[in-house]
Amino acid sequence: MNIESNNHQLRLKAAKRVKEIKGFYTHVLATFIIPPFLVFINLQTVPQFHWFWFAIIVWFVGLIIHWFGVFGFDKLGFGKNWEEKKIKEFINKK
Repeated sequence: MNIESNNHQLRLKAAKRVKEIKGFYTHVLATFIIPPFLVFINLQTVPQFHWFWFAIIVWFVGLIIHWFGVFGFDKLGFGKNWEEKKIKEFINKK
């Protein structure tokens, strides 16, 4: 029973992780689909003021924040064991 419960928890955790990654890639896709529409709307309504740049910048900042939320610092090499790995690296260098 304990092994079955543990497998169920691992499966739920994996499903949650897959859902997070899928959500991030959906955000990436939307990042490349929506801005052209914003540019079009902006140039049709108020061509003298390019407000679409603000929307695009905020969108990309949101994408970066979403990336950190899903993948974290591990992809940059600053994961949980970063300090320990660096200490070992410096010890091995000498």
